[in-house]
Amino acid sequence: MHVHAAPTGKGSRTTTVLWISMVATLAYVALTLFAGLRAHSLALLSEAGHNVSDFLALALSFVAVYFQTRPPTHQKTFGYQRAGVMAAFLNASTLVLISIWIAVEAIHRLSSPVQVQPRLMMWVALAGVLMNGAIAALLWGVAKDVNLRSAFIHMAGDTLSTAAVIAGGAGILFTGQNWIDPVLSIIIAALILWSSADIVRETLNILLEGTPRGLSLSQIRSGLEAVEGVQNVHDLHVWSLGSQSHALACHVTIDDIPPSESNCILLKINALARQNFHIHHTTIQFEHANCEVLDGCVVPISEMAAESGHDHHGHSHAGHSH
Repeated sequence: MHVHAAPTGKGSRTTTVLWISMVATLAYVALTLFAGLRAHSLALLSEAGHNVSDFLALALSFVAVYFQTRPPTHQKTFGYQRAGVMAAFLNASTLVLISIWIAVEAIHRLSSPVQVQPRLMMWVALAGVLMNGAIAALLWGVAKDVNLRSAFIHMAGDTLSTAAVIAGGAGILFTGQNWIDPVLSIIIAALILWSSADIVRETLNILLEGTPRGLSLSQIRSGLEAVEGVQNVHDLHVWSLGSQSHALACHVTIDDIPPSESNCILLKINALARQNFHIHHTTIQFEHANCEVLDGCVVPISEMAAESGHDHHGHSHAGHSH
């Protein structure tokens, strides 16, 4: 049995907010890059690199919104959900290299301080606080799914880190200690590295089809086995199709009952997967005899020959939900 869920389209308001956010962020990157070179401030240059990560995060959210509306094809049966994951992996890997470069340059400047212009630092950082704060407020209004909520958290965090640059500029202005600038740069580089490394781990887990973050295979198994009519759940696999789309496949042992009765069990299993674990694509294979080897589901040849009304593996027909 196949049940297809209609794709959730994104409103034009979400697309507009993401476009405005991307344009504003790109403009601020250009401003901080120019001002950083003019003021000889590594903190501003690293802030430009940090805001590149903001732009990429917003762009990936926009791409995810676009690709989510594209239907599967005969060649791409799961659609294009992994395209955004691959882009995120490449972008995050690049940002790891950028953060390392910033840290190395900052350490060099600690040994050979460079005179900076704190007032220019503070004015540009103030513009960044206003821009990042405005974008965070816009995203808060459309953050209805995890993808956009993560973008909101990213921008809200950057508002705070940019405010730290203002504090650093004030510190240099009143104390004349130029080492404050490279120290701030190291802190910002650490923020970039932390967020980027987390994205690398998450995307690698998706590409390697690991169990999605936040889901426990033992809890899913226990939940499925608690469904009335289910005797055993084995050969259980849960993986991510995209950053917000998960799939499940398993074998379920039930009594030897007609398909019309087993369909009720299938509906309960799919409802549980959707409501408790946010899994919307499932492939359930029913069996009425326990597998000799549960994980590999190997059935003796003699038993296969004795079974009637089943396929050549000794299993009843599968139920699918999408």
